[in-house]
Amino acid sequence: MAITRRHFLQSGAFATVAPALGAAAVFPSVGPAAAQTASGEPAWRHALSLFGDIKYPADFKRFDYVNPDAPKGGIARMISIGTFDNFNTAVMGVKGSIAPAATIIYETLMTRSQDEVATEYGLLAESVAHPDDFAWVIYRLRKEARWHDGKPVTPEDVIFSLDVLKKYSPMYASYYRHVVKAEKSGDLDVKFSFDSPGNRELPTIVGELTVLPKHYWEGTDSQGRQRDISATTLEPPLGSGPYRIKEFVAGRSVKLERVKDYWGASQATQLGQNNFDELRFEFFRDNSVALEAFKADQADWISENSAKQWATAYDFPAVAEKRVVKEEFPVNDSGRMQAFAFNLRRDQFKDARLRRAFNFAYDFEEMNKQLFYGQYKRIDSYFSGTELASSGLPEGQELQILETVRDKVPAEVFTTPYTNPVGGNSEAVRANLRESMKLLKDAGYEVRDHKLVDAAGKPVTVEILVQDPAAERIALFYKPSLERIGVTASVRVVDDAQYQNRLRAFDFDLIIDQWGQSLSPGNEQREFWGSQTADQPGSKNTVGIKNPAIDALIDKVIFAKDRAGLVAATKALDRVLLWNFYVVPQFTYPFSRYARWDRFSHAEPLPKYGRSGLPSLWWFDADKAAKIGKRS
Repeated sequence: MAITRRHFLQSGAFATVAPALGAAAVFPSVGPAAAQTASGEPAWRHALSLFGDIKYPADFKRFDYVNPDAPKGGIARMISIGTFDNFNTAVMGVKGSIAPAATIIYETLMTRSQDEVATEYGLLAESVAHPDDFAWVIYRLRKEARWHDGKPVTPEDVIFSLDVLKKYSPMYASYYRHVVKAEKSGDLDVKFSFDSPGNRELPTIVGELTVLPKHYWEGTDSQGRQRDISATTLEPPLGSGPYRIKEFVAGRSVKLERVKDYWGASQATQLGQNNFDELRFEFFRDNSVALEAFKADQADWISENSAKQWATAYDFPAVAEKRVVKEEFPVNDSGRMQAFAFNLRRDQFKDARLRRAFNFAYDFEEMNKQLFYGQYKRIDSYFSGTELASSGLPEGQELQILETVRDKVPAEVFTTPYTNPVGGNSEAVRANLRESMKLLKDAGYEVRDHKLVDAAGKPVTVEILVQDPAAERIALFYKPSLERIGVTASVRVVDDAQYQNRLRAFDFDLIIDQWGQSLSPGNEQREFWGSQTADQPGSKNTVGIKNPAIDALIDKVIFAKDRAGLVAATKALDRVLLWNFYVVPQFTYPFSRYARWDRFSHAEPLPKYGRSGLPSLWWFDADKAAKIGKRS
C-alpha cells in the first residue's frame, strides 16, 4: 500500500517521511461483515482492512481521536521547501513541480483512520463490495458528494480519473497495473476489474484513487481555451475536498480557504477535522532561511530535518519564554530507505563490487558525530523501523520463498547476514578502505597516479547531484572518502526544477533518494524496483533496477495470501535488494521534529499512526494566541 495523500502533505509540505516503529498484526480480514449475502452476492461494507478487525462500526459518528466541538476559524501558516509551477496532479512527478495544495483539494473514494494500521472508511464512496477471490471491486458513491461548483461526483469522474492517472503518471500506471478496467455498473456504482484474482490489496488501493472532475478537465478555462490534463497548469483546479485554492504567487506561496458548504463536513470521517479557515503555504529554497522566517513569526510551525539545527538553532528568546514549543512526534505508520542511490544506467555502476566498495568508503559514524550530534542510526533495511525488515539469516517461510530464486540472487543472501561497514575511528576506517580496494581490484580496477581507473584505463568519476544545502553537506562529507579510494568525485547543486528534470531524464550518477514504505507493502514495489518502470521517465525506480529475481519477489509480496506470507515475502525482497548493493544506505530517526508558536490545540491523545496530526487534527486556540501576542 502506498504512502497516502496525508503522508504527502506531511512530507511534502512541512515534514519528513520518517521510519515507523514496527507494529505486529495479523493479516487481513477485509472487514467483520460476512463475505457474501445469503443470495451469494458479495456483501456491501462500510470499510476495508488489511490487518484485522475494523474498529469503527457502520454507524459510527466520528473517530475517537478528534474533538467534534473543535472551533472553526483562524489561519495556519506552513513552510514548504522548494518551489512549484504546477497544480495538475495527473502529471505529478512527470512534469513540473507540484504544489502540495493541489493534492489537498481532492477527495478519494476511501480515507484511512489514524488509530488503525491499515483500515479505510468510505469518503466519496458510501460502501464497497468484492468477491472472496478479490477478482473485482465495486464502489458505490455517496449521493451528496459534490464538486466545489455544486455538481455531483459521478461514476464517470471515477472512470476518467483512473484512465488519465494511469496514462500520464508512471507512478499510478505501476500502482494500478492490475486494474484492467473501470466501468459504470449502477447509477452511483463503479466496478473495477482486475487482471487476475488473489491480490488482496487491490480493492483497498482502488479506494485510495484521487478522483478528478471530468467535466472540468474536458471544459475550457476563463480564456476559452481547452484544458489539457496532460500538461502543467497554474489555473487553480476544481476540487471536492474541504479546502480550495484561494490565491497564489507562482513559486512562492499558496493560500487555501475552507469550503464553508463542504459536502462532507458532517461525515463521520471528517467531523472534528479541517478546522482552519485558511491554510497558507510559504515556499523557501533553503532550510536556514525558512527557520529565520519562523523565528520572525512569519510561519506558525516548522518541521526540522536537520539534527544540527534542532540541537543548536532553537535558542532564541521565544523558546526560552515558552511562546514557541519544541516537540517530537513518534512515527509509527511507515518505514523508509534513505541512501546515496546509484544510476545503474551508467555502465560503471553495473558491477555490484564497485557499488559495495562505495559503501565501505562511507564513514557514517564520523558523519553522525560531526554533522548530526550523534542523533541518527544507520539504515540497514529498505523497510527500516518496521517488522518487515530482514535480519540474521533467512529461515522458515522467508527461506522457502528465497529458494525459488536461489540461482538468480547473490550467494550471500543464504549464508551471511547483511550488515553495513562500521567506521568512526582511524583503525576501522583503514580496514574498510582496504576492503573497498580489494573489491575494486577484484572488479578489475586499479589506482594510477592516485586515480581509480577501469581495465581500459578510464578514470572513475562521480557527480553527486543534490538540490539543497542540507543534502550538499552530506554529499560534501562523503566526497573526500570517495577520493581516498581514487574516485574523482564532485558535488553539483541545482535548483528544484533542474533537479526534477535531470531525474526524469535519468541524467545523474549519484543522488540522495528516499523511498517511504507503508506497513503493508504491495503494488507500489513495482514502481520502486520493478523492471517495467526502470526506463519510465518520472518513475520512482530512480536506480534503474532490472532484476528478474526482484520482479518475482515483488509478485510474492503482492499476492501474499496472509500476513505471515506478506512479512516473509517482504523480508526476502529486502534481503535481495540489500545484497545487490543498489544504494549506500544513510541514516534514520524515528521521530518527526516540530517547533510551533503556541497558538494551537489538539484532542488528546494524538492517534498512534497519525504522526503530529498537523494540520487536520489541530485548531486555532484564541486563549493561547492571546497569551503569546499577535503574529508579526
